[in-house]
Amino acid sequence: MQDRYAEIQWQTGGVPVARRFDDPYFSLQDGLAESRHVFLAGNGLPGRFRDGFHIAELGFGAGLNFLATVRAWRAAGVPGRLHYTGFEAFPMRPADLARTLAAFPELDDLAAELAALWPVAGAVDFGADVALTVIAGDARQTLPGWAGRADAWFLDGFAPAKNPELWQADLLAEVAAHTSSGGTAATYSAAGFVRRGLRAAGFVVERLPGYARKRHMTRASLS
Repeated sequence: MQDRYAEIQWQTGGVPVARRFDDPYFSLQDGLAESRHVFLAGNGLPGRFRDGFHIAELGFGAGLNFLATVRAWRAAGVPGRLHYTGFEAFPMRPADLARTLAAFPELDDLAAELAALWPVAGAVDFGADVALTVIAGDARQTLPGWAGRADAWFLDGFAPAKNPELWQADLLAEVAAHTSSGGTAATYSAAGFVRRGLRAAGFVVERLPGYARKRHMTRASLS
């Protein structure tokens, strides 16, 4: 994929922390439960799934949100094909990705499928029903040139205080420009400047109960 792999340190319990940002990749309580609460439920999924539904994510990480989505898609039994595009500046090394996902045994089959494809360069088939694309590089440079539009966004960069690059108003404006009419975005962050940036981009913004120790999260919709 590229030479700029993420440098990882490991917390007790096997939670990976990005050295560059000094921030864990997901909740210390239960990363999979967080994915389902924030990104799936926050975007009204699986209820909105349909053939051709397209999800885009800022911060692909270990692919935990992707695998949670695939599990929900297949459980919903929606006919057709799901499209998923991840933007990632610092992809995990294959061994780190495998070690991270090993903490979620209910995803073992899907994790093995992702590990066999990793690192993903461009577009690949993830089974017959899911199309996965991972776009390497800084999203501030890669997103403006992306030809796609997402029905739902997973805004999952590291904490805004530590990774402000993925939360700037101009990048959130690009998110809106690459969102289908009626599309949504969700994030664990409830930071004021993130909400203001989404509003300035044209989203209607709601503050919802967060996961675990986070009091609030953000959902946004584009009318």
